[in-house]
Amino acid sequence: MNIQAVRFHNPGEPSVLQLEELDLPEPSANEVRIRHTAIGLNYQDVYARSGQYPVPTPSGLGTEAAGVVEAIGPQVTDFKPGDRVCYISGPVLGAYATHRNYPAERLLHAPAHTSDEQLAAMMLKAMTVEYLMRRCYTVQAGQYVLMHAAAGGVGLLAGQWGRHLGAHMIGVVAGPDKAALARANGYEHVIDRLTEDVAARVKDITGGVGVPVVYDSVGKNSFEQSLASLALRGLFVSFGTTTGAPPPVAAATLQKMGSLYFTRPTLVTYTAATEDLRASAAAVFDLRARGLLDVSINQRYALADAARAHADLAAGRTSGSSILLP
Repeated sequence: MNIQAVRFHNPGEPSVLQLEELDLPEPSANEVRIRHTAIGLNYQDVYARSGQYPVPTPSGLGTEAAGVVEAIGPQVTDFKPGDRVCYISGPVLGAYATHRNYPAERLLHAPAHTSDEQLAAMMLKAMTVEYLMRRCYTVQAGQYVLMHAAAGGVGLLAGQWGRHLGAHMIGVVAGPDKAALARANGYEHVIDRLTEDVAARVKDITGGVGVPVVYDSVGKNSFEQSLASLALRGLFVSFGTTTGAPPPVAAATLQKMGSLYFTRPTLVTYTAATEDLRASAAAVFDLRARGLLDVSINQRYALADAARAHADLAAGRTSGSSILLP
């Protein structure tokens, strides 16, 4: 069948993204064909398109979507045509499309209490928060936690998750509008990096102690601030590079600044096993069903406008979550 998909033949600026017509074969064994109804937009898509994350080209793009099963291949038993489904990763990029074939073992049944748009906007981001705050570092009630980019898609969900856990969430944002958004989503303290010294404010908030964990998706520009914000034996969790890769971490630096720890985790690793993937999704669905997790869809783009969506995301013109609509 003929489908439309956003693809790029060489890495580069957003303009390399083109909407193309492709022929989609029937699903193979253990695959299902999905008609997408909403597609997630994530910063890792920018990394892939720009070449920061090298991928074989020509390539599709995108790792997250929601939709409806249209057909199933041989040996598929967990899904049937008409099922609402969602997913967050796969063997190849390809969510930026009207339809795709997808391995059944990586597919998730969509819960009735959440719309397709909400699923596409939140699943990858919420499952990122789940592994960061429950498994990479187990956040406890009463702890201070520092989150950079607190008004972004991951940041807003992290504020809500931290509030649920009883943590004192400290969010770093750019400007008063994003500060207000962060406060509305669970952040007890908000630091405007445009007008305030992040590390100094963290030390002030924590009585000079610092925080036991920093979650940093910014990278190069926030590296020094993150190190200086940590308490003794604190953990620096670097999970993004929106301003470029952070500098190499010298072992002596971690030693001298208080026996610190540094880790560079990925959601792919933490959901590599199917049981881990489904357990993470179940935790997200549970909080969502209990009204403890909400997603702010602040931008919607047509699939054909993927290049504009990428330009807005890379320039920091977005807040909360963004989705593409086929």
